[in-house]
Amino acid sequence: MASGNHRLQDGLRRVLLAPEDATALEVRGATNAAVLVPLYVDRGRLHAVFTRRHDDLRRHPGEISFPGGRYDEGEPDLTATALREAQEEIGLPRDAVEIVGALQPTPTIATGYAVYPFVGLIDAGRTWTPSANEVAEVLELPLDALLAGYARRRLVRRGVPIRTDTYVVGENLIWGATARILADLFDRIGPLLGDPEAGSRVSPSRSGR
Repeated sequence: MASGNHRLQDGLRRVLLAPEDATALEVRGATNAAVLVPLYVDRGRLHAVFTRRHDDLRRHPGEISFPGGRYDEGEPDLTATALREAQEEIGLPRDAVEIVGALQPTPTIATGYAVYPFVGLIDAGRTWTPSANEVAEVLELPLDALLAGYARRRLVRRGVPIRTDTYVVGENLIWGATARILADLFDRIGPLLGDPEAGSRVSPSRSGR
């Protein structure tokens, strides 16, 4: 991890949940799952890494999400699940991630997962190796652009019209559980978006929320 990320690490740890506190929270869902929210700074802007799922997948086809998946029996905890899935889905080595905190877990409405998000810092400029079976594309999107693209929009899913929170950057539409994860992230780290190096100036008042 580049040394320039140390102040950002400190700032994020002040405003994110501790991983052990997040995993103790209960959320509706028959199956526990975890996702990694990989963040990096490039040219003074915070970016997040997402995957676009293949269109022919049975669950969440074509959707944009964070790398992740279900908890496997025998794994030490859900943080390990998130790191394993990120390595399998996008080729991100576990030792290239500095876990700095977690976000509020959220359910997936249609598929019955309880999703636990963990935030990790990585270095910019990585080369990705997408899973041929699951990942159609790896996306790296600036957080300030995602925030600017927020709106409640009318979508049609399985023939049913819904109005829901969404984030759009170019042709990339994020909604559902991933949008809820982003909303919690933005609520916590808002001051960092204008100046990612100003982590030490983030108020600690949201820590452990």
